[in-house]
Amino acid sequence: MLRVRCLRGGSRGAEAAHYIGSRLRGAFTGWVQRTFQSTQAAAASQNTCAADDKATSPVPKDCLVCSYNEWDPLEEVIVGRAENACVPPFSVEVKANTYEKYWGFYQKFGGQSFPKDHLKKAIAEIEEMCNILKGEGVIVKRPDPIDWSVKYKTPDFESTGMYAAMPRDILLVVGNEIIEAPMAWRARFFEYRAYRRLIKDYFNSGAKWTTAPKPTMADELYDQNYPIHSVEDRHKLAAQGKFVTTEFEPCFDAADFIRAGRDIFVQRSQVTNYMGIEWMRRHLAPDYRVHIISFKDPNPMHIDATFNIIGPGLVLSNPDRPCHQIELFKKAGWTVIQPPVPLIPDDHPLWMSSKWLSMNVLMLDEKRVMVDANETSIQKMFEKLGISTIKVNIRHANSLGGGFHCWTCDIRRRGTLQSYFD
Repeated sequence: MLRVRCLRGGSRGAEAAHYIGSRLRGAFTGWVQRTFQSTQAAAASQNTCAADDKATSPVPKDCLVCSYNEWDPLEEVIVGRAENACVPPFSVEVKANTYEKYWGFYQKFGGQSFPKDHLKKAIAEIEEMCNILKGEGVIVKRPDPIDWSVKYKTPDFESTGMYAAMPRDILLVVGNEIIEAPMAWRARFFEYRAYRRLIKDYFNSGAKWTTAPKPTMADELYDQNYPIHSVEDRHKLAAQGKFVTTEFEPCFDAADFIRAGRDIFVQRSQVTNYMGIEWMRRHLAPDYRVHIISFKDPNPMHIDATFNIIGPGLVLSNPDRPCHQIELFKKAGWTVIQPPVPLIPDDHPLWMSSKWLSMNVLMLDEKRVMVDANETSIQKMFEKLGISTIKVNIRHANSLGGGFHCWTCDIRRRGTLQSYFD
């Protein structure tokens, strides 16, 4: 998952609806308002999250794909690749999602490989992570290596690629369905190609395979004059519901969604717009309910280093990016835990993320978690919760924009579809 973790959060629903409504025409304005009315009602009442009684079709017996949440026992997973990873060109959407101190890095190296020495260490770390997962009884699959430095051109733009490091960004598994996200960065337009061999195999085993509408990524999808010069600017813009992506066409990254059985939570972010959220809501209804939540976040992108659901009724909530709808979870009886401040040093390069990757953990089941070997504070937190920690060092891999949750996409977890908000 790209974790261009400067990133994540949102704005209050009414403000965002007003902003979107002022820019769009009648029919579209109508569904945006209805979406937000539903979201606000959900924040006010636990009943809004009540499960639909309708049952989904049973998953085919031999299907390799089946996952409903973030914590059932993990049986099969896709782990990303750092091989051939390239720095994305410094376009407007990349600028809006990265820290100012790294802008010079993007301007200098955009379209070229990440530093070779650093990349070599990241590759070794992920290989060790795969070995540890296998040792824990998990089947590990990998995307195909691709030359991401090749320049490509569409009728609307030209770019080079980035990587296939973060499967969580592009793939969302809901039950026995794999959904390919359309993405929002031009450098990630063809990222799906690295996963096609795997997805065809899963499809042949009986899985559903859906590709969301591919955006043109024309200039109209981005606010070409998006004014970001400081964290203060970003806070103001997020609070006003203003993002670098417009409502020109649907776009979303899968990593802005997080699953809890019948209820799926999503944030409007720099890479996920309301049209993308509405497409997902309609696509998954009536068996699943998609809820918009938002955060006090200066630059939202991807939800799982801000709000990471780790068990039935258990969620990690970033203390620096509080959730505006947290009462929804508390009223439903959920336990909300604030993870400790990350220990990663200030001088460690995080080109595409924030320090809060420490909470970007992967649950192997309700009682086992894969966590950063260097983050002793959060290890102690998990141990107090009765959760065993599987410690792995992926510091150099973190620099590419993700933690354990980002670097993986769980394909099969042993469990059934349930509601956790009745």
